[in-house]
Amino acid sequence: MELAAQLAADAAERLFRYVQIDTQSDEDSTTYPSTEKQLELLRLLLDELQRIGLADAQMDEHGYVTGTIPATVEGDIATIAFFAHVDTAREVTGANVRPQRFRYDGGDIPLGDSGNVIRPKESPQLATHVGHELITTNGTTLLGADDKAGVAEIMAATAYLVAHPEVPHGTIKIAFNPDEEIGRGVIHFPVESFGAHAAYTMDGSTIGEIQEETFSGAQVRMHVHGRSIHPGLAKGELVNAIKLAAEIVARLPKDRLSPETTADREGYVHPVLVSGDSSEMELRFIVRDFDDAELDRSIEFLRNLAEEVAATEPRASIEVESRIQYRNMRAVLERHPEIVENLEEAVRRIGFEPRRTAIRGGTDGSALTEMGLPTPNIYTGGQDAHSEREWICVEDMGVAAATIIELAKVWASERHH
Repeated sequence: MELAAQLAADAAERLFRYVQIDTQSDEDSTTYPSTEKQLELLRLLLDELQRIGLADAQMDEHGYVTGTIPATVEGDIATIAFFAHVDTAREVTGANVRPQRFRYDGGDIPLGDSGNVIRPKESPQLATHVGHELITTNGTTLLGADDKAGVAEIMAATAYLVAHPEVPHGTIKIAFNPDEEIGRGVIHFPVESFGAHAAYTMDGSTIGEIQEETFSGAQVRMHVHGRSIHPGLAKGELVNAIKLAAEIVARLPKDRLSPETTADREGYVHPVLVSGDSSEMELRFIVRDFDDAELDRSIEFLRNLAEEVAATEPRASIEVESRIQYRNMRAVLERHPEIVENLEEAVRRIGFEPRRTAIRGGTDGSALTEMGLPTPNIYTGGQDAHSEREWICVEDMGVAAATIIELAKVWASERHH
C-alpha cells in the first residue's frame, strides 16, 4: 500500500524527533501540566500544525494543543477528532532517548550493551515482523512510542490530508494533551467548545486491534502512622511504620488479584509506591477492574486489610483514601455503535481484519467518554510500553496513519450525508 509507505516514512521521522524530548509526567506535582518539560513537545507540535497550515491551531493555558482540518466535501457530516498524549510513564526514564532503527532478521534483539534484550518468546508480536524495519531504544530508557507514535501518526495523516484536498472528508479536529500516564490527561479539556461528535485516541498497540472497553481504575493511598522513639530506648515503646506497611503488602494474595497473576477480564490491586520512614509510611495502590462493582470490592478489600493490620497495634493508625481515576467506556460506546463500526470498516479497507479487544488499562478516551465525547482507541503499532524493551515497526506506523485517513473517508461516505 503506497499511501501507508509514504505515511510511514513521515511518521517515523517525526517519532525520532519527538522521543528525544523528555516528557515524563509526575503524579506528585500540583501543576497542570504536571511537568514543564511536556510543554516543550506541545509547543513544537503547535508550531508544526501551524506550518502544515491549520489556521486555527492553538495552545490553551492547560497546554492542550488543538487544530482543525476543514471539510473537503459539502453535507451534514459529523465532526470527528483524534487525540494523542505527549507524556511518558514514570516506570522508566524518558531522558536521553537514543532511538535505533534497523531491519529485523529474526531472533533476539540485544539493546546495545545495556544487558536488555527483546526476545520473541517474551514479545510474541516480533514473530510477525521478520524482514520489517523496527525502532527500539538502546536499552537504558523507554522509547516513548506510548504515545509519541500516536502523535507522529496523527501529524503525518494531518500533513497528508492538508496536502491532498481531493480526499473526501468532513471536519476533523486534532488534539494533543499532557498527563495521560498519571490519569489527568483530559481533566481540563474543553469538550463542549471543541465541538466533536466522536473522537478516537491513537494510543493502542497491535495493528487491527481496536478497543471500546477499558478497565475502570481507582487509586488507594494508605498513610501508616507508627510511634517513634530513639531505638536505644525503644523496648515496649517503638512502633515501626515500615514493618506495618510491609505487613500490609505481605497479606496481599499471592496467586490472584495482582497484575502478574491475572489476564483477560480479571482485575487486580497493585502496590506502586512505598515511601517514608520508620515513623510514617505511605503506600499507594492502583485498583483495576472491568466491572465497577468488582472495583468497589477490591477497594473495600484494601480498606479491610489496613484495618486488620492497624488492629494488631493499637498505638498505630492507618488512614485510607481512595479516588476513582476513570471508568470503563463500553456502556456509553454501545449507545453509539456507528463510532466503532466506522472504525472497523476503515480497518477492513486498509486490508486488516478488525479485532475488538479490551484494554487492561485506561486511556484518555475513558475520561473523554465520561465527559460526553465517546472515544474508542486505535492501534499505533507500539509494543511493550513502559519498559526499556519498548519497540515499534515502521510499516505499522504507516498503517496506523492510513487508518486515520480511511476513517475520515468512511465518516464522509454517502451513508452519513
